[in-house]
Amino acid sequence: MSRSNVIDASVQGQSGQENLLSASDPAPVEWCIARAQSPIFLLCEHAGRAVPQALDGLGLPEGAIDRHIGWDIGAEALARAVSHRLECPLILQRYSRLVIDCNRPPGSAGSIPAVSDGIRVPGNVGLNTQASEQRRREIFDPMNDAIAAAFEFHPRQAVFAIHSFTQNFQGQLRPWDAGFLTRSDTETAGRLMEVISAAAPDLRLALNQPYQIDDASDWFIPRYAEARAMRHTLIEVRNDHLTDEAGVTRWADLLTPAIRSVLEVSQ
Repeated sequence: MSRSNVIDASVQGQSGQENLLSASDPAPVEWCIARAQSPIFLLCEHAGRAVPQALDGLGLPEGAIDRHIGWDIGAEALARAVSHRLECPLILQRYSRLVIDCNRPPGSAGSIPAVSDGIRVPGNVGLNTQASEQRRREIFDPMNDAIAAAFEFHPRQAVFAIHSFTQNFQGQLRPWDAGFLTRSDTETAGRLMEVISAAAPDLRLALNQPYQIDDASDWFIPRYAEARAMRHTLIEVRNDHLTDEAGVTRWADLLTPAIRSVLEVSQ
């Protein structure tokens, strides 16, 4: 299948296969403005909270999937808003990070967690290799193929992953309003912080918080952005900023000129 066809297949979904995802389950990947010939593309790996019907809600307590353990709250809305403003492609992952985390290396400790922030995930306990591989094949691999297609469809100068984080995690307070994560491209992360700080000096911004990029726990930046020496940042906005339209709009208005400024500096 050509990379152009990967874009089409990701939008249309798959059907007629004897596998984990049924015809009534959503496609794992959604593209926005898929064919835009922009020097930028955006990625939102934790956009969705869908669970395949066959997994029966992973056995989670009611409402647990709607918490930060199930998805990045507000990240999809923010990513869509920034994509619209920049007129650039955006790849969204529809399934909950508890089914399989598409920003973790397959087979790693965080890929299919049995416990997340103190919440037990019964549907992930004692998972055998065949079941794990099925999730990888039907959910992770289409996302991975879409990322590769985004690079091959049009030359890119910069890529950004949009995430959100919770203020309290495992009993620890995370006081930052936003974090900008990278290992090798601190110039791009610093530029984003500089532009946003000038527009909103009240915000507490941090480099490489609330966590640090690592080969064992991250996928997109080590596997794609760093491997291509591409300008990049993984952007983490604290999720209490993104609970309503006004908050999403504010952050989209902050991030859009900041991302544009990265291209201006690189030209």
